Amino acid sequence: MDYDDYPDGVIIAGADGVVEYVNQRIKLMARAVGDEMIGMHLSEAVPFDDLNGNSWYDCNRPYDGLNIRSRTSESSWWSPKGSEYLITASLIRARRAGPVQRVVVSVRNARIRNQADRERSDLVATVAHELRSPLTGIKGFTATLLSKWDKFSEEQRQLMLETVDADADRLSRLITELLDAARIDAGRLTLKRGPVKLDEVVRHVLTNVSGGSSDPFEVSIKDDLDLIWGDSDRIHQVVTNLVENALRHGFGLKEVVVQNSRHPAYEQGVAFEVHDQGPGIPEEMRQRVFSRFWRSGPGAGSGLGMYIVRGIVEEHGGVIEIDDSDGGGARIRVWFPINEPDSMTD
Repeated sequence: MDYDDYPDGVIIAGADGVVEYVNQRIKLMARAVGDEMIGMHLSEAVPFDDLNGNSWYDCNRPYDGLNIRSRTSESSWWSPKGSEYLITASLIRARRAGPVQRVVVSVRNARIRNQADRERSDLVATVAHELRSPLTGIKGFTATLLSKWDKFSEEQRQLMLETVDADADRLSRLITELLDAARIDAGRLTLKRGPVKLDEVVRHVLTNVSGGSSDPFEVSIKDDLDLIWGDSDRIHQVVTNLVENALRHGFGLKEVVVQNSRHPAYEQGVAFEVHDQGPGIPEEMRQRVFSRFWRSGPGAGSGLGMYIVRGIVEEHGGVIEIDDSDGGGARIRVWFPINEPDSMTD
């Protein structure tokens, strides 16, 4: 077997512990010249220690120990220069419980794993912070009301309870967003597909969300729009999020466009565009907008909205793009394919 295309370093030693093969990756890791590692004993070719100075070879003793072992567990070891690596080995036997005929060692740089661990830790810290904020308000007001109920007027109690209710709603929304983000991460976002008229969805959202906006904006919804097949609730969620973002963070809506559109790389579909009046989004930031917990400007929400929007759009087989709007501002364009079931076209 040729291991030269493997992303990890590979060392293979025979029954006598002498190295018979090394791939290109391990040569780069060891800065080996030519075939100098061939013929080394495995203990020399894998010169890694734990934090107490114990060598990988002496601790794992791949040729000794239980004769039913087939592998060594992956664990962290350090090179002589102090770099951390993840090492595991397969123990190949000619027959069950027989002597080890070949040892295949896999060596992987731990930097990527450590980065992923740090990202998970940062995620947990961010989630804890987001949950703590509304909980602090709820706890503070309820504790005050319980201990000093008689000292407040009816109006003051009403105001405090309304604040608690608003914080509880905020907490509920955050938990829903976290669950949606987790489903997208795991590839388990489910859609309840059915016929959806995107123009009706957009009109409904604009009526509900933009009612408090005093600035006029243009609405261009073309006639004879194609019917798309998707999850109506999820598509409502996408449109609502994009319209709210334009109103809150894009200095107001400038134009909303809905029209049939054939995406260059895809089939026929329907496009929904939101143009805002803000300064626009720099090109180098446009992909970061879709990252988890990405926020910009005062009054930013949880930072999960655009991440969830992209997940929903892509689950529908659609595309979301950010560009410059004519005359300034940002243009966010969502394209949904028709996705009509085959049974409907028979």
